[in-house]
Amino acid sequence: MNPDASQSSEISGKKKLGLIVNPVAGMGGRVGLKGTDGGDVVKEAKLLGATPEAPQRAKDALRVISRIREKIQLFTYPQEMGEEEATQCGFRPSVIGSIKSGETSSEDTRRAAAEMKNLGVDLLLFAGGDGTARDIYNAIGRDRGLTLLGIPAGVKMYSGVFALNAKSAGDAAVSFLETSTRNVVEAEIMDIDEASFRKGIVVARLYGYLRIPEGRRYMQSVKSGGIQTQKQVVQGMAADLAKNAQEDCLYIYGPGTTTRDIVAEFGLEKTLLGVDVVLGGRIIAKDVNERELTILADGKRKAKIVVTVIGQQGYIFGRGNQQVSPEIIKRVGRENIIVVASKEKLASLEGRPLLVDTGKEEVDKMLAGYVRVITGFEDYVVYKVGL
Repeated sequence: MNPDASQSSEISGKKKLGLIVNPVAGMGGRVGLKGTDGGDVVKEAKLLGATPEAPQRAKDALRVISRIREKIQLFTYPQEMGEEEATQCGFRPSVIGSIKSGETSSEDTRRAAAEMKNLGVDLLLFAGGDGTARDIYNAIGRDRGLTLLGIPAGVKMYSGVFALNAKSAGDAAVSFLETSTRNVVEAEIMDIDEASFRKGIVVARLYGYLRIPEGRRYMQSVKSGGIQTQKQVVQGMAADLAKNAQEDCLYIYGPGTTTRDIVAEFGLEKTLLGVDVVLGGRIIAKDVNERELTILADGKRKAKIVVTVIGQQGYIFGRGNQQVSPEIIKRVGRENIIVVASKEKLASLEGRPLLVDTGKEEVDKMLAGYVRVITGFEDYVVYKVGL
């Protein structure tokens, strides 16, 4: 880094934007690993053919921010931790720190965050998931002077610091950096134990709070686990699906308690946090990853995707079900997507639309519009899917 970069930024009046990209964030999603905390899990994800999600998400956000690049000074870490993404989007970043390319770790994230804090960046933008957010929190502590913003790129995103999607993160960053009066709010830093998560047990822990730009239209809500699906509602949903079931059709069930309980009504045991495939009244594949799902849903047989809504957040794709990739969604077709949710869960959205964040803009646009949500037996709600 140019040693005078921080001073020159202040002299020029440019706002200082910090960028950290966790290059392995989200790799565990499509291969069904439910996260990438720990070096061994990252290695397993790579062996299963996982590819990085965070770099592309970071670039999607940076392309939005690029419209004000002459007004900001961008600080980032070397190579795949931000430099490459920033350069590809037309920025000339001030590169700080050092890494061993291809072998980045949570320690690199913590070190980068601490250095960004010392530089006094106006906004720290990061691409990752809850594990990345927790690393940053551990590095900067309860600093009330630093404002954080997450580009959602992980498998676990329970924290309240994440934007709705990468483009929303870019819009929120631009709005915050261009406004002289910056309003901020505190948001939760949460994470879950991945070992328990892989066993179907969700153990969420609140680590603390950090400041984020105020702007509800850009930010996701914290996931709620308080609303329980009533058994009779689930039975009604299951009866509705059974009534319209096609014997030779693949049914791809996404994760969640609602889909698990529906499948249980058919006398089958579904993976709580994985994607399972049902054909002819039996489960033919459990906890599949993207590659396995691609082989099963090869286009030779009709397929349907059954997903539920994440309470209060409203996501139906892009949060915890990345195994159902944009390519698979396109292959199955919008008309073959079945959304199930209780009316209580829809009410928790307070009128906000359902959301998608597949990582492919064309697929997000394909999914936008209005969708029929099954809320019971022959009971439906037409609900909007937004971008």
